[in-house]
Amino acid sequence: MGVGVKLTEFSKSAGCAAKIGPGVLAEVVGRLPSAVDENLMVGVETADDAAVYRVSDEVALIQTVDFFPPMVDDPYTFGQIAAANALSDVYAMGGEPRLALNVVAFPNCLGAEVLGEILAGGASKVQEAGAVLAGGHSINDEEPKYGLCVSGFVHPDRIWKNGGAQAGDVLLLTKPLGVGLINTAVKAGMASAEAEKKAVESMSCLNKIAMEVLREAEVHSCTDVTGFGLTGHALETARASKASLVIETKKLEVLPDALFYASMGLVPEGTYRNKEFNKKDVRIEEQVDEALEDLVFDPQTSGGLLVSLPGRDAETVLRKLEQAGYPLKAGIVGFVTDLQDKYLFIR
Repeated sequence: MGVGVKLTEFSKSAGCAAKIGPGVLAEVVGRLPSAVDENLMVGVETADDAAVYRVSDEVALIQTVDFFPPMVDDPYTFGQIAAANALSDVYAMGGEPRLALNVVAFPNCLGAEVLGEILAGGASKVQEAGAVLAGGHSINDEEPKYGLCVSGFVHPDRIWKNGGAQAGDVLLLTKPLGVGLINTAVKAGMASAEAEKKAVESMSCLNKIAMEVLREAEVHSCTDVTGFGLTGHALETARASKASLVIETKKLEVLPDALFYASMGLVPEGTYRNKEFNKKDVRIEEQVDEALEDLVFDPQTSGGLLVSLPGRDAETVLRKLEQAGYPLKAGIVGFVTDLQDKYLFIR
């Protein structure tokens, strides 16, 4: 929308790449007391995308919060991406967002106009999702950050979880990979206009259409791919499902120039954290080159849904997404097996 600032100059990390590493999180969360409530249907135990609380026999409440620093310079676009990312956790649980609250950290030096553009971008995505934006909380901070606390609803019998993948399932991913690599190239001033455009289109696209189409299929597990990369979130599914997952790199949809930036070493710091924490549970075959390896560990911002489901359903979903005018490339990227000596295989 053009208010004459470059937001990325005020941020140390971009988008979901700013997440605290999975190793630190696992250690800290593991020290917390377990929640005891018979109505808590999804908590922290399996590192799922959101908490789910049974309200009645017909209604369960989904709650999530997500915010991060800018990965693009335009304030309105940043607001759209941050909101799409936060709303995604509700879609990943099979639910519909209904209420959102702004979460804002903002430096006074940037001024009210910039903040207004960020909030307007976020509001546009909340409206697109069919939810209501009803306030929020803000603090002064040297680094701008924005996101949402989102509440949604789902029937208690229709919750999607990151566990439940079954041997014989295929893995379907609803967005291409590579936004972390492209965002790093943008911050370095080395990204092409086409790569930046496609990354923004992907990050700002709601997972709403994908969720609605998937509701008609036999979904066994679902999670959204964000800061821990494809491997990190696939591992969460494998552990929760007590199964092994196989990712076939030749089948991955990749954003323009992302692999080129990886080969140049334009790799976000979060990629290395993801590799360090997850390497013990992953086997990467020799033919997978370093750029592809960086891609599967690449932190995604507002990434796609990673779904396990029967192959026949996956083909139907892909066809229906195309018929619905879904703007991004979805595809089958792997399959599920019985538990082997590793949770995840990259080949």
